[in-house]
Amino acid sequence: MADQIPLYPVRSAAAVAAANRKRAAYFSAAGPGPGPDRPSRYQLEDESAHLDEMPLMMSEEGFENDESDYHTLPRARITRRKRGLEWFVCGGWKFLCTSCCDWLINICQRKRELKARTVWLGCPEKCEEKHPRNSIKNQKYNIFTFIPGVLYEQFKFFLNLYFLIVSCSQFVPALKIGYLYTYWAPLGFVLAVTIMREAVDEFRRFQRDKEVNSQLYSKLTVRGKVQVKSSDIQVGDLIIVEKNQRIPSDMVFLRTSEKAGSCFIRTDQLDGETDWKLKVAVSCTQRLPALGDLFSINAYVYAQKPQLDIHSFEGTFTREDSDPPVHESLSIENTLWASTVVASGTVIGVVIYTGKETRSVMNTSNPKNKVGLLDLELNQLTKALFLALVALSVVMVTLQGFAGPWYRSLFRFLLLFSYIIPISLRVNLDMGKAAYGWMIMKDEHIPGTVVRTSTIPEELGRLVYLLTDKTGTLTQNEMVFKRLHLGTVSYGTDTMDEIQNHLVNAYAQTQCQAGGSSTISTPPRKAASSAPKVRRSVSSRVHEAVKAVALCHNVTPVYEAHGAAGETEVAEADQDFSDDNRTYQASSPDEVALVQWTESVGLTLVSRDLTSMQLRTPSGQILTFCILQTFPFTSESKRMGVIVRDESTAEITFYMKGADVAMASIVQYNDWLEEECGNMAREGLRTLVVAKRALTEEQYQDFESRYNQAKLSLHDRTLKVAAVVESLEREMELLCLTGVEDQLQADVRPTLEMLRNAGIKIWMLTGDKLETATCIAKSSHLVSRTQDTHVFRPVTSRGEAHLELNAFRRKHDCALVIPGDALEVCLKYYEHEFVELACQCPAVVCCRCSPTQKAHIVKLLQQHTGRRTCAIGDGGNDVSMIQAADCGIGIEGKEGRQASLAADFSITRFKHVGRLLMVHGRSSYKRSAALGQFVMHRGLIISTMQAVFSSVFYFASVPLYQGFLMVGYATVYTMFPVFSLVLDQDVKPEMAMLYPELYKDLTKGRSLSFKTFLVWVLISIYQGGILMFGALVLFESEFVHVVAISFTALVLTELLMVALTVRTWHWLMVVAQLLSLGCYVASLAFLNEYFDVAFITTVTFVWKVSAITVVSCLPLYVLKYLKRKLSPPSYSKLSS
Repeated sequence: MADQIPLYPVRSAAAVAAANRKRAAYFSAAGPGPGPDRPSRYQLEDESAHLDEMPLMMSEEGFENDESDYHTLPRARITRRKRGLEWFVCGGWKFLCTSCCDWLINICQRKRELKARTVWLGCPEKCEEKHPRNSIKNQKYNIFTFIPGVLYEQFKFFLNLYFLIVSCSQFVPALKIGYLYTYWAPLGFVLAVTIMREAVDEFRRFQRDKEVNSQLYSKLTVRGKVQVKSSDIQVGDLIIVEKNQRIPSDMVFLRTSEKAGSCFIRTDQLDGETDWKLKVAVSCTQRLPALGDLFSINAYVYAQKPQLDIHSFEGTFTREDSDPPVHESLSIENTLWASTVVASGTVIGVVIYTGKETRSVMNTSNPKNKVGLLDLELNQLTKALFLALVALSVVMVTLQGFAGPWYRSLFRFLLLFSYIIPISLRVNLDMGKAAYGWMIMKDEHIPGTVVRTSTIPEELGRLVYLLTDKTGTLTQNEMVFKRLHLGTVSYGTDTMDEIQNHLVNAYAQTQCQAGGSSTISTPPRKAASSAPKVRRSVSSRVHEAVKAVALCHNVTPVYEAHGAAGETEVAEADQDFSDDNRTYQASSPDEVALVQWTESVGLTLVSRDLTSMQLRTPSGQILTFCILQTFPFTSESKRMGVIVRDESTAEITFYMKGADVAMASIVQYNDWLEEECGNMAREGLRTLVVAKRALTEEQYQDFESRYNQAKLSLHDRTLKVAAVVESLEREMELLCLTGVEDQLQADVRPTLEMLRNAGIKIWMLTGDKLETATCIAKSSHLVSRTQDTHVFRPVTSRGEAHLELNAFRRKHDCALVIPGDALEVCLKYYEHEFVELACQCPAVVCCRCSPTQKAHIVKLLQQHTGRRTCAIGDGGNDVSMIQAADCGIGIEGKEGRQASLAADFSITRFKHVGRLLMVHGRSSYKRSAALGQFVMHRGLIISTMQAVFSSVFYFASVPLYQGFLMVGYATVYTMFPVFSLVLDQDVKPEMAMLYPELYKDLTKGRSLSFKTFLVWVLISIYQGGILMFGALVLFESEFVHVVAISFTALVLTELLMVALTVRTWHWLMVVAQLLSLGCYVASLAFLNEYFDVAFITTVTFVWKVSAITVVSCLPLYVLKYLKRKLSPPSYSKLSS
């Protein structure tokens, strides 16, 4: 029956047939038909039955368009809403202006095309092209653009531009209202503070750049070594870099002082990883007898064009003057990128990229200037106030009857009422932001917290989405070995001593055999290997597995030299691999955990260089293995391998370890691997599959020749190399499965629970594999135990994505787990629909995400939901996500400080996020909202008084208060009490932490909305009217008395209103009130031109002022009391 109900407008039979034909063609083109590798749910026969399951928001038009424009459909559907004039008014003009500016900038700054290059050793003059200078420039402005640039940043805000126009109008005699300083002093103060702050920042940036650019390096020339500045280094120079010195530009590594021909570098400033990386010198130049010989050879480096990717490089080294010419392939391990630091020995390299073309500069994006939501809301309110100001002025001129030059009167009224929009708003808010930043950094409950962007503390109180990294953020990035599985037997932390015993037995047996057969050479061993396989004992299997784990890695043991530089030889001889002195270095903490575990069970890695590795057995015997080849881990292959030759037996073995998805097809058939991997992943362990394959000498020689040939090819090198390596990866013997645990950070579970209760949706974006990400999400309670999780299947085409989204849409209250590649497909075809569905989930986990994907997800959430996002991470790979979010939080972690330096707020522990948001974010927002509205109230009340005054005196455009009274009112008399609102709090910090539900109210923005603003406008009109009419009713013989009575009552009203607004008193607030009152009373003696001192000291003055003040404030106190009794706010229920 369901098939017969049309979901869409009925079309002609011909149209339906055509659509079906296209759909069939599309599905047949999309990939293989339903078979063992393709689920039957994508069958075409079921297509009509599945039509009713399609989301109604996804129309069939999708299937009627050609494949070529599929990706434009969802966007087209969104943007089709506004047309013509409506579009232009609703932001179209902004879009047009931006497009024109971008076009002009592109014309002015045409980018040079990046090209591959040939670099001759030590001959910069042979370079065919001009390359950029090797100088670093982080400055925003130069000497000419500084003032215009800073002024533009200030006056692009409506508020500041308005004040500039008003202040400039005072130079026109006909429009002059009061003294010039009443307008220019506040504006000048705001601009002076801003310009000073920018100048100091700019000068600091200039100094940092200068320091880096003028660092001296040794350059090798035909005449010997010369010192050059970093900024004078050119492509083709031979540069010598000492230990602990920064590498000034991208270079190819030619020579090192280390005997092994390799060195370690620290890359934490480039990729955020704290582990040292091993780099290898070009063997042709490393073999030269002396340094000077680099000039006696005729050689060049061919390097690919500059690229963003810091993890790959393709090039060749060619020496032409030898016979035959020497060709060596260059890869990432032969490079030294700029901004890394040499950790061992002295290196010599040839410069291949400089300045803007270095990897580090190409990977730094200019961070956007972040503006808080509160600032944008206040900007909207000032526009509303401006409209009110214009309306009021027009009404005044109309009531005047457009007499005389009415336009001049209109402009004078605009200036008279200009206090409706107070200039002190920006000053107060900026000072408030600085105060919140200081409070955050001084909070002893979150030590080590740093506020790097002082302009957005209120954003912490408005967050709806929190996007977090996994490794190092939710987890400690400290790996502990937990499990070894051999298929039939599994060893956990409590049974490691059994492994130790098996190892001792295995090595004791091999020593006995070696002792017994020492007279016979290898031939019998070969005969034994060709004999039929016998089921091996557990001891030998454990021994094989542990040996494989101890050999298959890129870990290097490092020994701290005790002697001084001159005694290194002696020190090396003395230290002799002492265990206390050894630390392990590797590019992954998993690797170190594995090697530390093999050490704990008795098989210790004692030394490693480029060509050999030495292990120490439980009995103290040293085994030496010659490293023939290493295949490093890449995110595409998900595995790494090594080919070694045992020096004692001359056996060649290929060991490999990697992720289960990559290894399952490589190892021999077995029935336990998949199941056990699943079990370990559910326990929260990171799994690695270890396998081996024995090679004969002939097999290895054949492989080596093909491998070297592939490495020299200039086109599709990676593909060719991978194809050669894959020829070895067949029918490998499965040895074991290892499980390593990444421990959760302290208090992650209660913190995530608190954030969830506060109404914040948490998304976890990680580069890790799906299983690990899912189990960490469960163990950290990001996904609660009872909650269902929907794992999004891998999809490759539009049809599959459509059906998978339908399957997901039918599930309710279920967490989503989606891999990066499936996410890419969904966003390509169904961006709007996918984000809509994902936003309804209680939690989302995106695994296998690249850094750019993380940033893309943040931007999508901002565009589609319009809500505030926060990104939190700890590594260099999280920087782009942190910079894209409305509020970025960096954690100083194991992966270096790159994320914390790029973030707006830097913390030391994930658990500090709770207090940062619940206490500081909440109070910053509520305080700024109160402060902003109060400052506006202060301007509105005086403008109301001016309006009443002008109305009574025949609509004359004459100012009520002149000169210092206006300046004093906005500063000395009321500034301190109003600003003391930044110390106000509705509940104690402990309560805010205990009841995170209080945070939920803030996301609705109720503390500062048009409704609350309207309430303040009504209060201002009521009070302004009472003050002015009161003063006029109690009018004495002279006009001077009206000013005295009304102004004194105004100041007292403001002080009482602050007291009314305060929710929790602080001793500084009391001081501010008394100080302001004291200042006013003291100044009365000096303001003879405004006040009649004789009148002020009379009892009449005192009772009239008191009466007006009571009438203006008492009703508000009564209303506030009734509101708290009848409809108390949520926080008052807790604080009572």
